[in-house]
Amino acid sequence: MGPERIPLFPLNVVLLPGAILPLHIFEPRYRQMVRHCLDQKCEFGVLLALPKGIVRVGCTAQVTEVVKRYNDGRMDILTAGRSPFRITQLVNADAYANDALLEGDVDFLDDREHRTDACAQKELMRLYEVCHTLIFEDYPRNVESEAAEFLSFVVASTLPIDLLWKQQILELRSEADRQQRLVGYLREWAPHLQKQETARARAGGSGIN
Repeated sequence: MGPERIPLFPLNVVLLPGAILPLHIFEPRYRQMVRHCLDQKCEFGVLLALPKGIVRVGCTAQVTEVVKRYNDGRMDILTAGRSPFRITQLVNADAYANDALLEGDVDFLDDREHRTDACAQKELMRLYEVCHTLIFEDYPRNVESEAAEFLSFVVASTLPIDLLWKQQILELRSEADRQQRLVGYLREWAPHLQKQETARARAGGSGIN
C-alpha cells in the first residue's frame, strides 16, 4: 500500500493522538478543507510550523464537532488527534504561498512495540501528578484509567511542555521510549515549578499591599 494524500494544516501546535484541539477556521482554503472533511468523513493533517518551515511528522485531526458557524463562513470546530504520519512528498508547496491548500503524500506510523516498563510508568504518573498540581492547582483526573500505551500522549498533551519536546514525543515509535523521555523532562521541570510555587507563596504572604 502506497502513501496516502491528505490536506495539511501547518500550525504553531503539536497535535498528539487522543488530544482535543479547538480551532477557529477563517481562511477560505481551510474553510473549504473542513467542509470537505465533514462531507467525506475524512481527516486532515496537523503539522508544527517553525520559522524555517514545517516539520515532516504530524498527526491527523478528525473534526468531532462544529461548535459555531458564522454568517461569513468562518467556523469554530473541535478536532481530535488520531494517527501519526510522516510526509513523503509535499504536493503543492509553491501554490501554498499563494493561498492554495497544502497537501502531502504521507505514510502512517505505527509503534514498533507496545511494551512498557512498569517502574518508568509509575514514575511518570508520579511526576505528572506533581507537575499538573503545581501548574493547574488541581489533581489530574482519571490518570489510573489511562491505557499504558497512551499514557505518554495524555501527559504530553495535558501539560504545557515545550513544543519541540512535544514534537519529539510524537516522533518516537515506542511507548516505552516516550515514557522514558518524559520522565527525564519532568524530573528536570518539577523542581523549577516547585521553586516558582514557593516564590508565589512567599509573595502572597508578604503582607505587602
